[in-house]
Amino acid sequence: MNDLKKWKTLKSKMVLDHRWCQVRQDEIELPNGKIIDDYFVSIKPDVALILPITSSREIVFVRQYRHAVGEFFLELPAGSFDPTRESAEAAAIRELAEETGYSTKEMKKITELYDKPSKDTNKIHLFLAENVRKTGEQQLDITEEIEVVLIPIESVLDKVSQGEISVAGTIAAILLGLQSLAD
Repeated sequence: MNDLKKWKTLKSKMVLDHRWCQVRQDEIELPNGKIIDDYFVSIKPDVALILPITSSREIVFVRQYRHAVGEFFLELPAGSFDPTRESAEAAAIRELAEETGYSTKEMKKITELYDKPSKDTNKIHLFLAENVRKTGEQQLDITEEIEVVLIPIESVLDKVSQGEISVAGTIAAILLGLQSLAD
């Protein structure tokens, strides 16, 4: 492993610079000397993802349509944020309230993960929120239509195994969050 070398960026230009989508084209030199002139990188904002658990030991999920694949998914509440303007924890608290109407005073960071580091720049900040309770109404964006779904904690891993929960970040948060509860 000590012989591994980073790639060298020779040139870089933004080929798509839209509020909702940024793509950078890099010209890179590989350690073997080969030049790749069309390596595309998606510049994405960080994401705060929350594993919210009620005092009744139910996990608060959101069910929503995801247009890129044209399907509905059962996921944990999450949302993007700009780390230069908002902390990951503040974003987690905000997203939990906006998407579900739930809140908590017990928010704990589990870890940070990279979603797809081969092509994307963002991190996913995973949080565990215990003793969440309904304190308000959802405050959804124009593109959001979200159903709140409560699932008993003891049946969540079965839903993952059966493919009913199939989003990678949600699965990571479930596994790591449940492990931290057991510690």
